[in-house]
Amino acid sequence: MGLIDFSSAPLREPAECVIKVDGEEITALYPYLTEVTVDSSRERGSEGTLHFESRRDERGRWAVQDEEVFVPWKRITIDAAFGTTTEPILEGFVQQLSASYPEDQGGATVVVTCRDVSFQCDREHVRKSWGDEQQPVSDSEIVQEIVVSRQHLQLAPGNGPGQTGLVKQGQDGTDIEFLKQRAMANGYELLFEGSTVYFGPMRVAEPTPQPTIMVYAGPDTNCLSFSVSGDGHAPDQVAFELAAAEGSATEPVAVTPDLDAMGTTSADSRSAGLDDFVWRLSREGPRSSKDELTVLAQGKANEFAMKVKATGELDGSLYGHVLRVGHPVGVDGVGNWLGGTYYVDTVKHRFSTEGYRQAFTLLRNAYGDNL
Repeated sequence: MGLIDFSSAPLREPAECVIKVDGEEITALYPYLTEVTVDSSRERGSEGTLHFESRRDERGRWAVQDEEVFVPWKRITIDAAFGTTTEPILEGFVQQLSASYPEDQGGATVVVTCRDVSFQCDREHVRKSWGDEQQPVSDSEIVQEIVVSRQHLQLAPGNGPGQTGLVKQGQDGTDIEFLKQRAMANGYELLFEGSTVYFGPMRVAEPTPQPTIMVYAGPDTNCLSFSVSGDGHAPDQVAFELAAAEGSATEPVAVTPDLDAMGTTSADSRSAGLDDFVWRLSREGPRSSKDELTVLAQGKANEFAMKVKATGELDGSLYGHVLRVGHPVGVDGVGNWLGGTYYVDTVKHRFSTEGYRQAFTLLRNAYGDNL
């Protein structure tokens, strides 16, 4: 996925959906296309759905399904075009085609489901023990072998190193399942962006954020609705217990978030004058070391720190860009306390007769406008 220039003036041209299957645009099928949605999430990846009306001609051929375009495992891309500029929304594979033939022939429909490239990592069940005492491995070596050597995908710049000195890390499932396990064990995100895989911590301090979401900004407004809430009933620390060097006592270890503040005032409650707000981490297994538990607790603590949550909807044509999951974005027009930098958690893209809409969920670990 190429670099996107966000420094240029905002685009104000109607957004169009561009769909290609095996590199060929589905131009002949656009007249039957009624809606396109793509659900993108940090946790679940991206899944797209194409809705078509279908018609039968005098020879008995159906307009959509008999073209044999949407065959499972064909490669598909869904992009948003803003004038002469195109930005990717989903790159992956056709998963399934479902045709419906109701009593009223005029109501016949076809629904196509597609998945991002993580779908190809969910095909083969692998049983393997990674690393031994003579030759331990690191997470970066595991990710390199699975992503690049086996799946022929690319690693994103700035991936995290993960853990080192790993011994007997058992894989008993598909590659995507094991990669998710290793991401969780490191408190990392696993994000598929086109054919690129990001395995690392939240990028809350990315130097080039996305174009700002503008609320109540007159002619510059691009946000149709925006709601935000801050939940104080979320832990400020994550703790676990280790066996003491002697006896049966345990040694508590507490971990605090280490993400950069996405505002001027932390959203934690440590200044409230109350006892520490701590969540206890269950021990993962008899071989869990202090280092392993620490990185696991760190990831939990960073997620808990995102106490501020916002939801809303963008007019995609006015925004002029595709809002990307797993990257920061600024919000302006909601006041000095709630405005500032947020982290994009989910986006639902929707092309329909209403135009291009992007419904989003944002997260934040601080208050105060830092734009």
